[in-house]
Amino acid sequence: MKVKQILTDVQLVIADLEVPLNGALRSSPTLCALIPAANGHAEKIVPLNTPDGRPIFMNLENAITPQAD
Repeated sequence: MKVKQILTDVQLVIADLEVPLNGALRSSPTLCALIPAANGHAEKIVPLNTPDGRPIFMNLENAITPQAD
């Protein structure tokens, strides 16, 4: 195994995410990677675990763009 790149601007955060499960809207504190806005791309939040707490690999396809309330 080797380190290909270190992402220095990424922060670990706990976000309260809402997800639809079994027809109901539920929220759960979720460990996420916060990727700041850069090069014309918006800020992204990538969940690092499932709503029930199981860890998952960081995948940019799962990124969420935060929306202002």
